[in-house]
Amino acid sequence: MGFPKGFLWGVSTSAYQIEGSPLADGADPSNWQRFCAPGGAGAHLAPRGDRACDHYRRWREDVALIRELGFGSYRFSVSWSRVMPGGRVNAAGLDFYRGLADALLEAGIQPQITLHHWDLPAELEDRGGWLDPDLPGRFGDYAHVVASALADRVPMWATLNEPWVMMHEGHLTGSHPPCHRDFRELPRVSHNLLRAHGLGVQACRAAGARSVGLVVNIEPKHPASDRPEDLAAAARADAYMNRQYLDPVLLGRYPEELPELFGAAWPEFPEDDFKLIRQPLDYLGVNYYSRGITRHDPAAPFGRWSGVPHPTHLRTEMDWEVYPEGLTETLLWLRERYGEMPLYVNENGAAFRDPDKAPPGGVQDPLRVDYFRTHILAVRDAIDRGADVRGYSAWSLLDNFEWALGFEKRFGIVHVDYDTLERTPKASARFLSGVARSNGQSLYPPR
Repeated sequence: MGFPKGFLWGVSTSAYQIEGSPLADGADPSNWQRFCAPGGAGAHLAPRGDRACDHYRRWREDVALIRELGFGSYRFSVSWSRVMPGGRVNAAGLDFYRGLADALLEAGIQPQITLHHWDLPAELEDRGGWLDPDLPGRFGDYAHVVASALADRVPMWATLNEPWVMMHEGHLTGSHPPCHRDFRELPRVSHNLLRAHGLGVQACRAAGARSVGLVVNIEPKHPASDRPEDLAAAARADAYMNRQYLDPVLLGRYPEELPELFGAAWPEFPEDDFKLIRQPLDYLGVNYYSRGITRHDPAAPFGRWSGVPHPTHLRTEMDWEVYPEGLTETLLWLRERYGEMPLYVNENGAAFRDPDKAPPGGVQDPLRVDYFRTHILAVRDAIDRGADVRGYSAWSLLDNFEWALGFEKRFGIVHVDYDTLERTPKASARFLSGVARSNGQSLYPPR
């Protein structure tokens, strides 16, 4: 039993959620630092986002922790405003990531870089952010700078993490920067993110990066009933959340449902853009947390659908249904729709209620342990049925700054005391450590 030889077991984080010290060593503010600052839409979160887990100063401790737990990879993101403040290359910012990558390699841990995990330099947001048609070119410049500095030591690269979230939460719900609520902006934002991805792939490869991909969040959309209206609503929701990014990148076109969905707000995009967007990928990163049960809702303000909770299934602190079968479904669907390609589960995890202070015996988190167990077995099921899955990374290494929710939700396998910042591995960390060290054999105890 177990997993294929060479399967990559790891943990994931992102820059703004753990680093802190956002203005250290010449860095500029990001849109998230400004969001959390006094006067910002998230001012109630200040100054926590500026400290986060203090990884910028405690990274050696965190690398030692990853090594101690036996993980073979660490996926982290780079702060754009740290390495290119005002569009200038900041040697001190790059040196931070060089030091981190070197320490990981020395510890026998493979570094994986995500270039953009939502924290945009504030000065670029002031120029229009992802509505600015010039921003993709600036992203390409940034990607080339980082890859030129680190491609010799970092084997795996991702351009963007969950572009759908940047579009949806930033420009429809308004819960993330830039806090807009205008569905007419969505197609332009989405297209600029995709152009940035294409330019980022080109820049990384030109700088010598060996393996370049994209990371998307997938949520299978199941109709609430067999009624034609619910089936159509689920198809629209799937096109909006899942296929809006994958179809252009892997098929060279947008889903046919989108022009109808957006109506007069849907632009005509230049054909050459799709040649740029459809860069060959070395892998696809998949972030999976739950599924969406969808019903037709003519009163819904956008899309004419709404979500329906399952009446009996367990839900996490994020109010997301625990549905491991959806991960198998996702991995097989990707193979069926887009063909053979290497897949990595880059994020999978759950927020459950944990104590603010770690008790003497450590944090027991049986619901999280069971979540990981069932979802890793779902990955094994997908592999057995033909999906080319090559790695699994838990979200997240640390309890961290959960964006607009601040420190309210804990996803970490390592407990963080937000007063002292002490790190304490939870039972889920020990469970995943056993899985990683045994390459999945520990999931199948001897009879």
